[in-house]
Amino acid sequence: MLKVKVYADRMSQPSRAVLIFCKVNGIEFDEIKVEISKRQQLSPEFADINPFKKLPAIVDGRFKLFESHAILIYLASAFPGIPDHWYPADLSRRARVHSVLDWHHLNLRHGAAPFVLHTVLAPVLGLPLNPQAAAEAEKILISSLSKLENIWLKGNGRYLLGGLRPSIADLSLVCEIMQLELLDEKDQERILGPHKKVQQWIESTRDATRPHFDEVHKVLYKVKEIIRAKKSNQGDGVMQSRTKTPLASKM
Repeated sequence: MLKVKVYADRMSQPSRAVLIFCKVNGIEFDEIKVEISKRQQLSPEFADINPFKKLPAIVDGRFKLFESHAILIYLASAFPGIPDHWYPADLSRRARVHSVLDWHHLNLRHGAAPFVLHTVLAPVLGLPLNPQAAAEAEKILISSLSKLENIWLKGNGRYLLGGLRPSIADLSLVCEIMQLELLDEKDQERILGPHKKVQQWIESTRDATRPHFDEVHKVLYKVKEIIRAKKSNQGDGVMQSRTKTPLASKM
């Protein structure tokens, strides 16, 4: 039996959600690395799999599929033995999962992804920072976190929609928020600090998917160290220029 091919970059939030889901549920797959930083997703070969040239994408036999939410739904439905809590058979619960997923792409993702990009990630990718875009994205992000706290997590359950076990919606949204790990501690605390339910929900989802959650997210901590090192080097450069200026003026 052929394994599913998962085309992914672990720096991609939705890629991580698909990889974690496969690992947690014992789906045999081949992870095919497509590096966004090297623009590999723009290749003609990958365009044959996803004409939109975005990650993740899967190939299951002759079947090609892109868009992470569609992929998660397919994997939860097509493979035997996937626990029902991931994508419930009950139609009302399933519809509520869809409602969160639909909300996600126009709200949380619309805020988190551009905020992180224009705050810390752009220089790593060779792109200029855009403070105005970061400020606009931050407003959407903070609004989305408030809605998560007060609407989707308003009950007593540990997960979205009041459940006691995670669904594909929990995994997708938590992987989105984990991108905030790239921010410095002050920005993390400012944005996530007021949202205690969101913080607990992140930890619950992490606990429910260990050790795969931590393993797939290791890439974020590596990139965070790169960002810190760059900032430190820039700071050293500024200090050196300041100490050299008075001496130069005396020459």
